[in-house]
Amino acid sequence: MKAFTKRRYHGFGQFWRDLRAVWRDRRELPGILKGRSLDPKFRERIMLAITAVNQCRYCSFVHTRVALREGLRREEIDEFFQGRLEEAPQAERTAILYAQHWAEKDGIPDADMAERLRAAYGEETAARINATLRMMRLNNLTGNTVDWILHTVSFGLIGGA
Repeated sequence: MKAFTKRRYHGFGQFWRDLRAVWRDRRELPGILKGRSLDPKFRERIMLAITAVNQCRYCSFVHTRVALREGLRREEIDEFFQGRLEEAPQAERTAILYAQHWAEKDGIPDADMAERLRAAYGEETAARINATLRMMRLNNLTGNTVDWILHTVSFGLIGGA
């Protein structure tokens, strides 16, 4: 059986921790999602950055479509999935790099990276960026966990046949 290498939940405790974090952000999320508290292009760049690290195929599909609708160019979107930022606006690169780092560190960023984010955008916007990342992690890892279950069942059935 080929190994499943995408980031996923390894137990209910991880899922529950992320779900509680998103629940705590519930009042902030409508403004983020409707483009009132974070610019929609900026929000999508952050979402694409974390999705590129976590490799959730469902979120990749959805947020590529949303990003295109919000006005991002296809070349810029493709860059996110290649780990490059040449097309991203300079003013947003700190947040995008933070999002990548945050995802790579399983939602526990290094203190200096978190401080750079706050210094670049202020406490309020940094909190909104973190809320966005927590929501995307929940979605990414849930999608990948579903894929892991499908992968495991598929190979179990194929291998047992």
